[in-house]
Amino acid sequence: MKKIAFVVQRYGLEVNGGAELECRQLAEHMSKLYQVEVITTKAIDYVTWKNEYSQSEENINNVLVRRFPVKEERNSKTFNSLSATVLQGNSSRKEEEFWMQKQGPYAIDLVDYIKTHKDDYAVFIFFTYLYYTTYFGLREVSNKAILIPTAHDETPIYLNIFQDMFQLPKGIFYQTKEEKEFVERKFHVQSIPNNDGFGGVGVEIPEFISSDLFRRKYNLERFILYIGRIEEHKGCRELFAYFREYKKRRGGDLKLVLMGKEVMKVPDADDIISLGFVSDEDKFNGLAASEFLVLPSQFESLSMVVLEAMKLEKPVLVNGKCDVLRGHCVRSNGGLYYQNYYEFEGCVNYLLEHKEVCMKMGKNGELYVENNYQWKSIMGRLSELIEKITDSSDSA
Repeated sequence: MKKIAFVVQRYGLEVNGGAELECRQLAEHMSKLYQVEVITTKAIDYVTWKNEYSQSEENINNVLVRRFPVKEERNSKTFNSLSATVLQGNSSRKEEEFWMQKQGPYAIDLVDYIKTHKDDYAVFIFFTYLYYTTYFGLREVSNKAILIPTAHDETPIYLNIFQDMFQLPKGIFYQTKEEKEFVERKFHVQSIPNNDGFGGVGVEIPEFISSDLFRRKYNLERFILYIGRIEEHKGCRELFAYFREYKKRRGGDLKLVLMGKEVMKVPDADDIISLGFVSDEDKFNGLAASEFLVLPSQFESLSMVVLEAMKLEKPVLVNGKCDVLRGHCVRSNGGLYYQNYYEFEGCVNYLLEHKEVCMKMGKNGELYVENNYQWKSIMGRLSELIEKITDSSDSA
């Protein structure tokens, strides 16, 4: 059985969001086909990169996790000041790589381990283009590396250092067709073997879901739901402004319910309710109880919560400025998208007032997820890429 390693900036049961959760789910499922290890840091918090795990090795759900210390915590004030300068795009390579060190997690021992143990693994799979662990680790094993970039059109990806980095891997495993098109347009990597744009994760929902249980627990009736970190980068400030304007113009009893860690202040309003971080049970029950899911983020490379909502036959309303989210809606016919306030208002009204159409959209979304985001097909695509890379390495 071939031994493969996933390399990711954070990993653990306490890490519940984004690319890190996707990495854990993918690693656990791929352990059915390969001997899987994870190479990561001792950090939990992506803002500070503070070392919080004490063990250097841990077995989580049949996956050996190797943790390495972060040498330097990130000072947000200093890093933000540095970013303001470097991200303008006029910095030297040395300055950009210094920015990457400060971006973190600055784990020298992790990169050294990859370098000295590269012959122990058939393939290294690097998660997320943006972090130190990928940028410096990938170059040590580029001849046996797969990059899962989770890339989208954002300021950092235009740094010159990434132009070289994206040429290095032997394979690229994309989340969506929009990500593939963007990366190939930006970095001209069409010749690198890839999965043709349908990657990501298999969508799993609990066997028992109760919308009534959620409504009783939180004393809620008619609401739209946002799930994710509550921060400006995720579009939450605009969402709050749009929702308050909607209620000012339209009135009614509709509420906006939020699930996730508060990174920014939530408006003090009776119709905007923040539940904080909730259990998976509450998340899925809340999705089932909601009118629809709203996702205002302009920067997404997949969005697991959109796929989960679709799997539950719930329509979604997303920011149309995000190619990936708009692509999900167009391909599935399971959601609507907006690009300004008046489109937001029109979409909300339509979804609230056309129940039969919403039911059809929900069915469309569920079929889209069933056809494209099941573990059997995801594992098959990644396994095919792994075998292609290892075969070419063996014959080289």
